[in-house]
Parts: sequence; structure tokens; C-alpha cells
Amino acid sequence: MRRRTEVRDRIGGTTFDVCVIGGGATGGGCSLDSQLRGMRTVLVEAGDFASGTSSASTKLIHGGVRYLEQAVKGLDTRQYQVVRHALRERLNMLHNGPFLSRPIEFLVPCFSWFGALYFSIGLKLYDWLAGRARLSRSRFVSKSNTAVRMPALEPSHIVGSVSYADGQFDDARYAIALVESMTDAGGEALNYARVIGFEKDHRGKLTGVEVEDQLSQARFTVRARAFVNATGPWSDSIRQLATIGAKPRIRWSKGVHVLLPLDALRSRDALLIPKTEDGRVLFALPWFDRLLVGTTEKELTDHEELFVTRDEVDYLLRHLNRYLTAAVGREQVVSAFVGVRPLLSAGKSGDTQSLSRDYEVEVDQLSGLISVMGGKWTTYRAMAEDTINVVQEFIGEPVTSSATGEYLLSGARGWNPEYWRTLIREYGVTQPAAQHLVQKFGTHAGRVLALTRVDPNLGLLLLDGFPTLRAEVLYAARYEMATTIEDVLLRRSGLQLSSWTGAIAAAPLTASILAEELNWNPEFTRTSIERYVKKINHLISTAGLADSTACA
Repeated sequence: MRRRTEVRDRIGGTTFDVCVIGGGATGGGCSLDSQLRGMRTVLVEAGDFASGTSSASTKLIHGGVRYLEQAVKGLDTRQYQVVRHALRERLNMLHNGPFLSRPIEFLVPCFSWFGALYFSIGLKLYDWLAGRARLSRSRFVSKSNTAVRMPALEPSHIVGSVSYADGQFDDARYAIALVESMTDAGGEALNYARVIGFEKDHRGKLTGVEVEDQLSQARFTVRARAFVNATGPWSDSIRQLATIGAKPRIRWSKGVHVLLPLDALRSRDALLIPKTEDGRVLFALPWFDRLLVGTTEKELTDHEELFVTRDEVDYLLRHLNRYLTAAVGREQVVSAFVGVRPLLSAGKSGDTQSLSRDYEVEVDQLSGLISVMGGKWTTYRAMAEDTINVVQEFIGEPVTSSATGEYLLSGARGWNPEYWRTLIREYGVTQPAAQHLVQKFGTHAGRVLALTRVDPNLGLLLLDGFPTLRAEVLYAARYEMATTIEDVLLRRSGLQLSSWTGAIAAAPLTASILAEELNWNPEFTRTSIERYVKKINHLISTAGLADSTACA
């Protein structure tokens, strides 16, 4: 990506074919599809890229076992189609971003032979729906083999387990790769650029968006022939900004996750907890050097601040511990995160757990705003393709085919599973550092390490005990539009997810590198560190972990 200030100065007053509002999974997907079809495209994001829902998922590329069960029990053909569609898209995501994604095996514990039969049949149906896009066959695993594959699992009451495969990915980096791929193709993207209003012609049709730079407070106008609202949970806000009185369509569902040391499960496989005390499904899956446990599903009726609470941490640990030989304590929680799922409502009441993860592309007949609403990460590409089909129809152009089905994302060209060895050979880095860099940057990892030849200190670790290099901070600021400590530690490097206390310890050096690159003055640097540390401490306190060993 280009330097942020250059992009801001260039897009103001410029007319594009398509302006995409929202820099998450859907917005990144829409902008890439649009640019690849030859339309001049710009993307504006109110916060950082992937700073909302798109970096707070369960990190799964999946059809949705729970949605399939709801489809069968409720004879819901809509849920059935969502699962079928997502399973086909799952393969596209794994292919297009191979360094950011991988297949992962799940074990579903069975406490009776009837349960084993029930899950075996259900997961065979899951395989069948995937068709040629199936990753591997589901199968029954004996009690003894289950113990070998997942030794931390309490064996007393199980008769075995059922194994099946889904995909796993780095959601924040995947979203950033989408935006970077779009800019590589000639498009423009700007973060911290909030849409505060629209310009309209005499017919009431949108002709421009008024944008406020959240860093400088400068305002400018971006004009386009078509405007795509891809803001996920905030879709209704943009719809109502374009047309006063637009009926709300989005319901918010809160999803909570906690992260634990990887040895809490002692397995390369993931665990699916098929039913909690209130009928939910939970996952416990290895994710880099941690065990990710989640998610809860709770509807939010008011848009309160989103934090993980003590009760939510206790809920997740309580259900996980029912399956483990050695209980996990609160003191082992190293971090947590919460996200909002934008569920598309047709106006009916009911629990958000039962709402479909389907999506819809809406064209506002008054303003011409095109909104893509609902959906899930796994179907982002299909959502984008359908949206840009509508865009081309709207602006009166022939609908051309999408090029994103097998389009390798930025950093994927030339990648192979052994690419990290190239970094060791050419730059002399350690194996953990090389593997970490490739998992974050793919074949662009060499660009990060090239910075260390100018300043060897950048080849040092940002924080002892974590694989992040100091060069990653500079690269994120110079080439990925990172402008805050959180941009770097949460979404670019992932260190904040590995450890809240580690993130606090890394904040001063991170700020120092950002300050030199972004010309921060000493006072701004100091207050940036203070704000970030205060925020993390607040997250620790709200989760009830202030007295724990891991988050002291």
C-alpha cells in the first residue's frame, strides 16, 4: 500500500467509478473485485483496516456445523443453502491466501453410541454438501485413539469421537491482504477516513461522500458513480445517513473468545463442544502459540461498549473444563477479545442464535446506495461478487465475470510451505522468526527483513519470548498504513492476542519506532503509550483478570 498522507491528498476531489465504504472482509473483497473488473475503485474505512468484526472472528473458514444442525432440525432451506455455499467458498479462501490459512481437524466427543451415530451422520452430510471442495472425510475415532490425539480430554465418559475438517485463518492479516491486493491492482485505500455525509444531485442520487480524516480532522470529498456500503454491523448507520428514516436491517450478536496457553489442550487438533447448558456450540482450537476458546452468542439490543466480562470468561472456562482432565483456571487466561456479528433481520423476533448467516445486496431506490448486509467471513468473496454484479448493472455497464475465484492475494505468489527456509538462507534469521514472518506476510516477508540490512537493530525481537521483530513495526507503518500502537500489536503482528501483559511491555518500543517513522513529537508518543496501556488494563479489569498470574 502507498503512504497514507499521499493517498489522502490524492483521493480528495477525485472521481472514481466505485467508492467502497468499509475496510473489513466484505469491503476489502468488494474493492478487490471491483478493481479487477477494470473499474477505478477507492475504499475508505472509519478506523483501521479490519478493526471491527473482521479481526474478531473465531478464525474459522467453515460452512458451520451448528447452522447445518439448525437447517435439518428446523427444515430451514435457507440455512442449508448458507452452509452449502460457505463450504464451496471455503476452498477458495484456502487457495487464495495459503500462507494465512490451513485445514484443521476437529474432534467431537461422543458420550454414547447414539451420540456417535448422530454426529457421524451429521458430519457425513457436511462432507456431502462440500462435494469436491471437501477437505477430508469425517470418521469415527475410537476412545483409545481419541486419547492419543487429544490427551487432555477427559476419557471417563466418552465412547470415542468423530473427526472432521474445516479451515482456519488469520482474519486480520487476511483482510489486510485483500486491501493490499486491491491497491496492488491500481486501486486506492485509506484508513481512519470516516464518512460523515453524502452529496446528492437534484434527483437525490448520491454523487459524493464527505470524509473526515480521523487523525488530522481535515475534511474532503470523494466522488464516484456508485457507492457500496460494506460496513457490517454499522450498515444501518450508513443507510440512514444516505436516506433519513431507512428501516434498520441489522441485529448485533456479541461473540466472545478467550486465549489460553497451548498446552491446555495438548493437541494439534481442535475440540468442538457440541452443546452447552444453554444450547450453544463452542470451539477450542490451536491458533499460533495459543488455544482459542469461543464463542458465545448474545444479542446486543443497544450498541454498548464491547468488552469481555468476568461472567463470559467464567462461562467459557466452565464449559471447557467439563471436557478436560486438568481444569483451566482464570489465572491461565492470557488475553481475550470480543466482536459483533452483523445478522440480517427480516423484522422477525427471536434469538440471534437462530438467525441465518445469509446475506443480501440492497439498492436504495431513493439515494442509489448499494448495501451488502449480513453474511460471514467464509462467504466474503461470493458476497463481493454479487455486490459488484449489482454495481455494474447500476452504472449501466455489462456485467463481467469476477476474477477473484482463484485470485492469489498479495504475498501468496511464489509461496510454498517451505518458503521460510529461503529467509533463513538469505537473511540468517532463526527458524521461529522465519516461520512467523511467512505466516504473516507470505512472500513479502523478505521485504520486512530487507529493512534489517539498513538498520540491523530492526532484526531484534520486539519483546523477548515472542517472535515479532522490530522490523515489522516499521514495515507496518511504512507500507501497511498502521498509525497506532494497537494497529501494530493487535492487527499487524497479533502480539496483543498472545498476551495482554506482553502487549503492555512491547508498547514503549513500538511507539518509539512509530514515532520516528510517523514524526510523532515526544508528548504525542508519551500519551499514545499511556492511552494504549490504560486500554489494555481496562480490558484486563473488565474481564475480572486483574489479580490473575497471566494478566497481572
